[in-house]
Amino acid sequence: MPTDPVPGLLAGATEALEAEFGSLPAFDPAPESAASPQEMATILAATARRLGDNYPYFHPLYAGQMLKPPHPIARAAYALAMTINPNNHARDGGRASSAMEIEAVAEIARMFGWADIFLGHLTSSGTFANLEALWVAGQLAPGRRVVGSAQAHYTHQRISAVLKLDYCPIPTDTRGRIDLDALEAELREGDVGTVVVTLGTTAIGAVDPLDQILALRQRYGFRIHVDAAYGGYFHLIPEALDEPARRAYAAISHADSIVVDPHKHGLQPYGCGCVLFRDPAVGRFYKHDSPYTYFTSKELHLGEISLECSRAGAAAVALWATQQLLPLTPGGTFARGLARGRAAALELDRRLRQDKYARFQPLAAGPPELDIVVWQLNTDTPERASEMAQKIFVACAADDLHLALVQLPQSWFRPACAGGDASRHVTCLRSVLMKPEHEAWLDRIWVTLTAACAKVEEG
Repeated sequence: MPTDPVPGLLAGATEALEAEFGSLPAFDPAPESAASPQEMATILAATARRLGDNYPYFHPLYAGQMLKPPHPIARAAYALAMTINPNNHARDGGRASSAMEIEAVAEIARMFGWADIFLGHLTSSGTFANLEALWVAGQLAPGRRVVGSAQAHYTHQRISAVLKLDYCPIPTDTRGRIDLDALEAELREGDVGTVVVTLGTTAIGAVDPLDQILALRQRYGFRIHVDAAYGGYFHLIPEALDEPARRAYAAISHADSIVVDPHKHGLQPYGCGCVLFRDPAVGRFYKHDSPYTYFTSKELHLGEISLECSRAGAAAVALWATQQLLPLTPGGTFARGLARGRAAALELDRRLRQDKYARFQPLAAGPPELDIVVWQLNTDTPERASEMAQKIFVACAADDLHLALVQLPQSWFRPACAGGDASRHVTCLRSVLMKPEHEAWLDRIWVTLTAACAKVEEG
């Protein structure tokens, strides 16, 4: 593991925090909450051994799922806030952390082009952020359907079922983006209230054509909810994206609601989601009475615009501190980190396509749109390709390279699998190159991957 600066950061910060409360009289912990340092150290050592039973998510050789290590400043700020353990529901539960959440969310809104008029807050996850967005959509368009791409996150269909909303998945093109002709066919039915537009699908990082969907909204009238939980921060690096994705991100300020997950590319610990609404008047749907909660301040309490009650104020503190260090500005340090992951993905895709042994089949439609690379194995049948993917996945892990597996339509790849049915799915290898360090480690990743392929082929 790399040298961890957090303990050193916390030492001085903890002293500063203690000084803020220095006027309070000292007290001894109650017996039931007291424990000896030796006893706690023994239990923590056992905890560390248990935590060793994990993949090395922090390491560049972990390139499987969407797991990006929190920045040290985020971990330190979170731990510092846990000294107080604020609750960002009401102001008296998290006075400072509530103000920090409002400031941090405002910076995220500015990133998307919403400077002054919007409503937004953090959530415990992107799932809950999407739930709130669809809940508001259902309030505004009762009895009307929600539609989204068949590659949209599965949570939308589950959330819609929870909210008693009718949800319809729309077919995609071979890049995993929502099919506009199929979408328009549904819109002609006249009962669609909300279209979920995904900017960065979780399977392959596909970017739905938001700019073209906006044109359909002019003709058919519906709400647009942008699920940018994974891909939202790529708005900061349009120069690194291909033209269709660039146009989609340029249109994001015209959405009715947006979800982004700071605990993905935003360098935050779990869980930290964010939901934004363009029209602050939707806050009326949250209105409720609480006889003991909102009495300490006439300012907005975050619980008054959130479906969740208790929420970790530490998440807001960590996000605020991270954005102080790494502002969400194009060309800044944070944006350059995103661009490095994107460059690593393009380079891996290039190597897969130019492999001299023709062992791999990346997506036929072209390079990845964000930083997720998928490929199937070039074999005689899809069954054999799936089997090979499983074996290479295991062989790579044995040499400390951790990839992921995903099932995708065979028709998205070159039809090299003789006898393959285009409507069937094939198991593919998948790599999420979301760490800036992945760019520097790509040679090691490639050597390990190709060695694993050779080992599996030799049997």
